[in-house]
Amino acid sequence: MKTIKLDQIDRALLRALQRDASQSQRDLAETVGLSQNACWRRLKTLQDSGLIRNHTLRLNAPRVGLGLTVFVMVRTRHHSADWLAIFRREVLNIPHVIDFYRIAGDYDYMLKIVAEDMNAFDQIYQRLTARVELETVTSYITMEAIADARDLPV
Repeated sequence: MKTIKLDQIDRALLRALQRDASQSQRDLAETVGLSQNACWRRLKTLQDSGLIRNHTLRLNAPRVGLGLTVFVMVRTRHHSADWLAIFRREVLNIPHVIDFYRIAGDYDYMLKIVAEDMNAFDQIYQRLTARVELETVTSYITMEAIADARDLPV
């Protein structure tokens, strides 16, 4: 994937959007010192390049009843394309899995799961381990989110 060359104005736009993507184009243009038209053209270029994937908002997980965050580390003996396709499909069909990575090191995969409570997490865990053969599954229960969903340092 090609890296996009950014100048200082592009970086300022991206920082401002990461802080608040709902701000008006007028406010955004003023923040970075551009006219509205110039700001719109820059944003359009960044979107067309694929650098800006979408405009979303971040919900407060505990406020919507998802007060438990668990990092699940998975090790497997299987590395075939068929097994991986099944594993990916099963994991991505669990809406409580909000992040999913293939990693290097002692484990093969890392999942970030949000759940209502320990009972809800246990149901998710049982669903995951019942549908796919896994060698080792280790769960790390979070106690406090010190820095969660930080902005990218552009």
